[in-house]
Amino acid sequence: MLVAAVGDVHGRFFRVEEWIDTLEQSRGERVAAVLSVGDVETFSTADDHRRKATKRTMPAEFAAYARGERTMARPFYFVGGNNESFEELDALPNGGELVPHVTYLGRAGVRDVAGLRVAFLSGIFAPTRFHRPRLPASSAETNKQAGYFRREDVDVACAVAGADMLLLHEWPRGIAGPESAVAVVGARGIRRSHWTQMGNPHAAVLVTRLRPAWVLCGHIHVPHAATLRWDGGAETKVVCLDQATRSDGGLVWFDLDGSSVRQMGWGTSGEVSWTAGEPWDERQSAGRIRVVNRGEY
Repeated sequence: MLVAAVGDVHGRFFRVEEWIDTLEQSRGERVAAVLSVGDVETFSTADDHRRKATKRTMPAEFAAYARGERTMARPFYFVGGNNESFEELDALPNGGELVPHVTYLGRAGVRDVAGLRVAFLSGIFAPTRFHRPRLPASSAETNKQAGYFRREDVDVACAVAGADMLLLHEWPRGIAGPESAVAVVGARGIRRSHWTQMGNPHAAVLVTRLRPAWVLCGHIHVPHAATLRWDGGAETKVVCLDQATRSDGGLVWFDLDGSSVRQMGWGTSGEVSWTAGEPWDERQSAGRIRVVNRGEY
């Protein structure tokens, strides 16, 4: 079985579908489901005033699906990021189908997707909001705070048992090393955050608690690969995805035998990047770094 995952979509739904079409042709196999790590932007009109000003130059192609002009060809599941149509998602804290084949997973929990047990946590960490109640997303300010997860969301996700994969929007802290892609980008002066501060500690706690085989995340717009090793020899492989601008960093696919990944690859070529038993580390993301503009977040 083939499952694909895509980075921050930012409204580029047509492009994602084209990528999946190409991947299926390359692999000669149907993609059973597409997972997204957030910032998909399911706005029902292209000129929605609630989109951030920095995002309004990007496509808003979900409108075609909302109007019924197009239908997603494969099941598409996503967690919320910090750039979303929050008023609509706020009405679905436990997730739900927005249009045929496009499903918001919810704030936190677990769901069976194509035979995989997928745990998830939507949003990013904001210290000033983590212990404060969530307000209805009905204004510019409350829409912004809707993109932050709360203590209770993390608690719900931590209670999940037996997850095969974990979907996050923001990176868990502790996965970027001095030789990682994000450190190299920072050293070039493109981003000024130090590699030790990338990601948030609560996502790291969640990963440590669940110890899934794979973690998928986005938000930083830098492709990155890392492995976390646990007592007893268990491992968690982390895949950080670029946004949906370049398929070689913004798309990965998994060839599954049941819930176990046999092979995986980046992009649409169908070329295998990793086979079970091989190391999964920074070398997997080498050559996929691109210039990042901080305004993209």
